[in-house]
Amino acid sequence: MNFKQIHIGSLIQQRVKECELDFPRICNFFKCNENDIRKMYNSEHLDTKILLSWSKLLEYDFFRIYSQHLILFSAQQKDTKHKAGTLQTTLPSFRKNVYTKEIIDFILNALNSGKMTTTEIIETYKIPKTTLYKWISKYNTPTQQK
Repeated sequence: MNFKQIHIGSLIQQRVKECELDFPRICNFFKCNENDIRKMYNSEHLDTKILLSWSKLLEYDFFRIYSQHLILFSAQQKDTKHKAGTLQTTLPSFRKNVYTKEIIDFILNALNSGKMTTTEIIETYKIPKTTLYKWISKYNTPTQQK
């Protein structure tokens, strides 16, 4: 999974195939025709209300894909007034440092394939060195390690 370039329509189409849903059921759910569904499959971006409907229909959290993108590719905040806990907001706060299995697999795949070194991973994704080495010892099988 490429978390940098997200084409949500193709991911939805892939999930539809996995779930073996047919067009009449999907069209009935969305109250639209096959052509509209095909347009959604070809769309790189979808309205959040539509994406929420797809998530419910396909029983898959498509929003999490975007959350993974934010975890991997959002810039580190250098301004101290915006650090967690110092800026007052009424919005819910989420921990950015919660790494899912998909993220861990993505990072370890980049390391094991030679695309990135441990130093590059630490600098690019701001993952603590101890966390990365914990993942390597915990999740890498002997055949995966270099």
